[in-house]
Amino acid sequence: MEKNEKIGAYSIAVNLLLVGIKGLLAALSGSVALLADAIHSSTDVVSSITVLAGIKISRRQSKHFPYGLYKVENLVSLVSAIFIFLAGYKIVDTAFFEHRVLNTQYLAYAMAGVLLTMMITFAFSRYEMRQGKALGSPSLMADAEHIRTDMLSSSAILAGLIAGWFGFNVDRIAALLVASFIFKAGFGILVAALRVLLDASIDFRTMDRVKTIIMQDPQVVAIKGLWGRNSGPFKFIEADIVTKAKDLQKAHAVSRRIEKEIKQAVSKVDHVLIQYEPQRRETTTCAVPLQEDKQGIAEHFGDAPYFYLAAIREKDGLLLSESYHRNPFAEQEKGKGIKVSEWLIEKGVDTMYSPKGFEGKGPGYVFSNAGVDVIVTQASLPDIRDGFVKRDKLSNQS
Repeated sequence: MEKNEKIGAYSIAVNLLLVGIKGLLAALSGSVALLADAIHSSTDVVSSITVLAGIKISRRQSKHFPYGLYKVENLVSLVSAIFIFLAGYKIVDTAFFEHRVLNTQYLAYAMAGVLLTMMITFAFSRYEMRQGKALGSPSLMADAEHIRTDMLSSSAILAGLIAGWFGFNVDRIAALLVASFIFKAGFGILVAALRVLLDASIDFRTMDRVKTIIMQDPQVVAIKGLWGRNSGPFKFIEADIVTKAKDLQKAHAVSRRIEKEIKQAVSKVDHVLIQYEPQRRETTTCAVPLQEDKQGIAEHFGDAPYFYLAAIREKDGLLLSESYHRNPFAEQEKGKGIKVSEWLIEKGVDTMYSPKGFEGKGPGYVFSNAGVDVIVTQASLPDIRDGFVKRDKLSNQS
């Protein structure tokens, strides 16, 4: 038996104990409030049995329910709310239409018994709520809230019994106060259950965290859509993103990386669906490492004195702008390759021409993460320019 199933069984036992104590006290004292509360606790027994059944059913999966039956727990919470409302109605009905007189001979026993039930409900409701939050079980948390109403109602009942001890019959008023506590708790559980069953969005804080994780990925350009919903204790997240990756294999790797990071950062995530599409660029920025003469390609990327940058219009290959930039890290002794690659990415470079590849090297990882294409070539700058621009449309900028 799983831990949350054991807690559900404990809840049934506790509620049966409370029904027995309150029923005996109501019979001895004649208190309508105690009788009403005993009725309330009897509905708790039914509710707890429903919770345990919901926990067992929610884990099952089949071809007809590939996403599992997690929402059964939320449906159970809804049923618990209905039981709470029924208990509140029965209490009001008893208070108004049943004639009962307090038996002062047993009031002391009744007050001691009520204090005992308060201690039991306080201890167990805290335990069940703590375990429900740790396990992410909405049905356990709903049941804990349900049982906690016993403690609140018992306070009102105790006050009514004390008043009766001194000759003030406020027993029916106490019963109605109990009913108000019960209706309030039931409404809260009802709303929470309906939000999940109707696929309301996950809380803003969680969704903002997911958005931050996605946008921190260097391959992500934009988020076109982001959705999240709860199902039982689990979360389902969907995102529609635009990536720098141009082929499906790289884009899939990006989505898998994002999915892993979301599951590590956000608890109880069952499924993450990332839809992706490549970035549609109007222009491409190319970079070439150059020697001092600004014509030949520099053999060593990090030591290159200059870098040539060109902006090319995608639809027709028209050169929109070109410029030469002195390498600001050429004189550094260590880590210059990575710093240069990061500097070029900041300038919006999409394609890097180089006489050597960067496999297994720092710049290679930087360019790969940023979605920069690396083209290995031994051609001179004039030949490279002839390869990707229309020579009659040059716009020289130095």
